[in-house]
Amino acid sequence: MLTEQRRRQILDMLKRDGRAVAGELARLWGVSEDTIRRDMRDMASAGLLKRVHGGALPVAAPLPGLSTRRGLATEEKRRLAVAAVQLIAPEQVIFLDGGTTTAEIVRHIPRDMALTVITHAPTIAAELEAHGAVDVVLIGGRIYKHSMVSVGPTALAAIERLRPDVFFLGATAAHASDGLTTGDFEEAAIKRRILERSLATYCPLTLDKLDSVSPFGIAAIPELTGMIVVSEAEDTVLEGYRSRGANVILA
Repeated sequence: MLTEQRRRQILDMLKRDGRAVAGELARLWGVSEDTIRRDMRDMASAGLLKRVHGGALPVAAPLPGLSTRRGLATEEKRRLAVAAVQLIAPEQVIFLDGGTTTAEIVRHIPRDMALTVITHAPTIAAELEAHGAVDVVLIGGRIYKHSMVSVGPTALAAIERLRPDVFFLGATAAHASDGLTTGDFEEAAIKRRILERSLATYCPLTLDKLDSVSPFGIAAIPELTGMIVVSEAEDTVLEGYRSRGANVILA
């Protein structure tokens, strides 16, 4: 089998199975494991996959800007939001991450529900304008414009003084073994610290984010209180997360 044929098939396997194991491919194709590792190393350098111990994982597609994301998978996000709102109770302190799914959660919070909502996303704070019973706390710092959230030491210092009841976490990718990841180093650090400070953390995930990996780690799957996905998610996919201790909530 020619080099280009092997590499195309590796990409096909990642798309179909969500992983590729070097030893298995070497036996299947009758080549050395070093040959497969070299293929994967070159493909990782080209940004086509993410190398991990023993093989490779798919790379999450580049995330469009916030304004573009507002129009993507709107019905799926609506269902995730409806399920998320069922997890909060009046008088709680809620931390809302940035992002379009989180904005959808705001739209489904009853207007008369008394809450304290903390966010480091000015766009999320603005969504709460019409919620008269909600006290809004906006965390400041340097704005990471791609996600429109505050990052850096000022934001981290404020987060250290908080203890939210529930955190709704946004991630660009999720994988059973590599956990939740995102595309920016500072944003990942902020998300990780909010999770550590929160009593419960839920992550709503659209199906396109499952079984992929972004460059910067947020948390392992068992660190979540629950991950929220729509009921169309394949059982074989979800079983990988459940085997790692995930509480999967179907929307």
